Amino acid sequence: MRPILFVSALFLCTASAAPPTITKVEPPNWPAESQATTLRVLISGANLAGVKVATPFPAARVAISATGKHLFLDLSIPAHATPGSYHLRISNGEGWVEAPFSIVPALPSAGRFQGFSPDDVLYLIMPDRFANGDPSNDDPSESRGMHDRSKARYYHGGDFRGIVNHLPYLKDLGVTAIWLTPIYDNANRLNEREKYDGQAITDYHGYGATDFYGVDEHFGSLDEFRELVDRAHAIGIKVILDQVANHTGPYHPWVENPPTPTWFHGTEARHAANTWRTWTLIDPSGSQVTQSSTLEGWFANILPDLNQADRESARYLIQNTLWWIGRTGIDGIREDTVPYVQRGFWRDWTNAIHSRYPNFKIVGEVYDTDPALTSFFQGGRSGFDGIDTGIDSVFDFPLQDAAAKVFAGRGAASELPKVLAHDYLYPGAGSLVTFLGLHDMPRFLHRPGASPESLKQAFTFLFATRGTPMIYYGDEIGMSGGDDPDNRRDFPGGWPQDAANAFERSERSILQEDLYSHVRALTHARAATAALRQGSLVNLLVEDDAYAFARITANGSRAVVVMNCAAARAKIQVPVRLAGVQDGARFEDLLGTTTPVYVREGSMTVDLPAHTTAIYR
Repeated sequence: MRPILFVSALFLCTASAAPPTITKVEPPNWPAESQATTLRVLISGANLAGVKVATPFPAARVAISATGKHLFLDLSIPAHATPGSYHLRISNGEGWVEAPFSIVPALPSAGRFQGFSPDDVLYLIMPDRFANGDPSNDDPSESRGMHDRSKARYYHGGDFRGIVNHLPYLKDLGVTAIWLTPIYDNANRLNEREKYDGQAITDYHGYGATDFYGVDEHFGSLDEFRELVDRAHAIGIKVILDQVANHTGPYHPWVENPPTPTWFHGTEARHAANTWRTWTLIDPSGSQVTQSSTLEGWFANILPDLNQADRESARYLIQNTLWWIGRTGIDGIREDTVPYVQRGFWRDWTNAIHSRYPNFKIVGEVYDTDPALTSFFQGGRSGFDGIDTGIDSVFDFPLQDAAAKVFAGRGAASELPKVLAHDYLYPGAGSLVTFLGLHDMPRFLHRPGASPESLKQAFTFLFATRGTPMIYYGDEIGMSGGDDPDNRRDFPGGWPQDAANAFERSERSILQEDLYSHVRALTHARAATAALRQGSLVNLLVEDDAYAFARITANGSRAVVVMNCAAARAKIQVPVRLAGVQDGARFEDLLGTTTPVYVREGSMTVDLPAHTTAIYR
């Protein structure tokens, strides 16, 4: 038996001459929570002017769009609400319609909403390009003709089932958290506004949302995604989901009918283009004039820029994130295009997340090689504007850039500590997410001067230095590729018709297995060595051809990392007295590259092959 309906008062506006219709209710449901919640529901349709609303909860209508196509409704949902269907009855003098809404059981918190830390190894997956586990969703009825593996920017068939099927591969590799690019529902049509080689493309990557509460039908359903999360959790793998609060896709229904006049910055016909002048955001002398194109411009002059200064738009985005967390049990969020949104919004957004899910973690994309800019967006302290973003971590693009120069470009080893010398700028440099590559840049092996051996050395540094390391899918087997979309090739073996299956050891090439084994050895050595995960970093030797540092924990656990970046074998003398190591101490090479070494007169002498890094414990 349902509660008595609460009937709201009429809007003070002219009633429609036709009955109301409903096309969408956002959110469509909400988890039963232990505390009372005031939920703002966005109802879209037509003929909503002057309607009455009857609800099973106390409700207060907030606003209606001038077109009569959007209605904001506040629902006061009590603590421990009974799960079930609670239709919202909307009527005018011409008729009525029911807007579907439901309360769903809350997910138990145990083993969910865990966050991530330097104890983890992250692995970035583009669902469409990893593995096809369910061919029935390759060419779904609502979006026919968008699947074609021969076209680089069409859907290729990867999905949630493909990821589930290969969770054992990730577990064996030593991965403890996977990051998935967005799974929002994207346009069910070809994108004619952003073409590739003169041809229309799809938004297979997920960054062109047309429904922030929908799941792309090419990947599976919400239930299947939740199964993926549960299956990953069952074997000790966390899940980080990509989200986008800066923009929508060009074909989102809001573009033609925004819920409020200021929902976007500008309109499709009249808007600023983003100039990507992110340096203006850290300029104490900056102004609205110098920053507006960065904060309000449409990305690539195509993607509609959401206006978080609009209170309704901001609340929608915050509520949407809470819905995804509560409905799926994910452990973290990778947030796209962080600098292009007002910092005050990030403060409010992260506060809402952390107040409900204290262990939950967020990593923000600040795509810049200047530590002054990337550090400006990490939470933990207020900037000159008095705002603490609350964002737990950011990607370490400055260190990635230096690593590419040192290992792929054969630059001076001293470039690495030069970047690390800026760690004082960060509220928490130890929690930065470090990486060698990702989906927005050429693969490591595509870079001039890169080789499988230099990739192995780069991986060794990645897993030995401070931060939370991340692997881009396929880098562990040496996948190559240039600029987007070449850097997003299908994982070999993810499709039954592939010539070889790199998920299976028996089918990997000698090169693939050599790289995979090296990365696997690193992840397992790191998991077994607290100093590599939690130790402070102390530089011991900095030269153009050699770099050595120690990782030291508070309880005295130590590891010493020695890099030979020269083109020839070298004996490197490393002073270790600063690391608190006494003469006579014996160090073993965790990777078996060299024989054990002893400390003599405050130093250890290491004999290393060219372009090799050793980790000693």
